Amino acid sequence: MNTADLRFSSADFLQLLESVGLTGTWGWQFAEREHVWSPGLFRLLGLAPGALPPSYERLIRFVHPEDRDLLERAEDIPTYGVMSDHTVRVIRADGASRVLSLRGRVYHTPEGRPYAAAGVVLDVSDREQMAAALLLERRRQWTLFETLQSWSNAALYSGGRRVASPEILSLTGITQDTFQADCDSIVARDDRVRMRTEIQALIAAGKSFEVSKRLILSDGEQGHFRFLYAPVRDTAGRLETWGTHAARIGGPAAPVVDQVRKGLEDGIEAHHLRAARALLGWSMQDLARAGGLSFATVRRLEESVGGRRAHSHRMAVAALQRAGIGFRIIDGNHIAVFKT
Repeated sequence: MNTADLRFSSADFLQLLESVGLTGTWGWQFAEREHVWSPGLFRLLGLAPGALPPSYERLIRFVHPEDRDLLERAEDIPTYGVMSDHTVRVIRADGASRVLSLRGRVYHTPEGRPYAAAGVVLDVSDREQMAAALLLERRRQWTLFETLQSWSNAALYSGGRRVASPEILSLTGITQDTFQADCDSIVARDDRVRMRTEIQALIAAGKSFEVSKRLILSDGEQGHFRFLYAPVRDTAGRLETWGTHAARIGGPAAPVVDQVRKGLEDGIEAHHLRAARALLGWSMQDLARAGGLSFATVRRLEESVGGRRAHSHRMAVAALQRAGIGFRIIDGNHIAVFKT
């Protein structure tokens, strides 16, 4: 038997996929106002197939209230003819909470008029729960850093590109580019030769060690830190990287600049978003796609309509920053928008 003997229709494959219980589909004909849900979508929502009349608006009602603003509104889809991909929380009919990935597409006539939409829904709860656990652990580590000025990192010390940890960047106030151009620049000038010579000799020995450093902090002061280094090897004993743990030795906690950055981002308003998008040559739909937002949400953010949702605002700002947009305070309390 070969693959040519395996004759399955698209419906057969869809039924096979949905039997796993992790996917479903939906469709919507605008003119006829006809909606259809696959049996798998009913089951994803905790319903028996055909338990209620399907509709896009009814699908949205299952979405967690805090996530609904991410989705396109039912009245916007036939009007604007655009949809984006989203990951949202849903509350099933049985009260259980799941995380679903929604991917939709709008179909247009040859004249460009939207006439239908369809989408696939995937249950990604396990993936999102793992991501949430990692985020929680990262928050725990950052709290320890803010409180105790202690953190861990991994770095290459031979034949590789040095990358500064977020903690180092926060403590010293330098950029990643500055660090990679001269990683010793964070160390007090009169301590660099001693520190570099000592570390190079100990790295060459290939054994765990500790060393002290005097770092130049973001406020211009200096802080004494103890760094522990340990080689990380693969199963064959080959060196992969060096694990490091750093801790402040006495003195007050150094300033952490993340709260300053958050305050700056909170001051970014609708006209800043429009200016940033213009610098990138993006449409509102481009920003929606990059930020995992709906077109309508971006439009409301840029028009300051209906109040600003903090979560949506942060996602839009983060998308612009990933694309190379920077924001900086100038002339007292004005915010400048620039492209890096």
